[in-house]
Amino acid sequence: MIVSKIPLVDWGMGTAIIVVFGVVCAVMILVVLNMVKGDKKK
Repeated sequence: MIVSKIPLVDWGMGTAIIVVFGVVCAVMILVVLNMVKGDKKK
């Protein structure tokens, strides 16, 4: 009976981690694209 009271998945924290990971990936992609476009000065 005790096992049924313990949540196996914490959806709030899991969702927050996935959102933070997505934002970090998006920022890294934007930084790389900005660096690639900035190198074409010549």
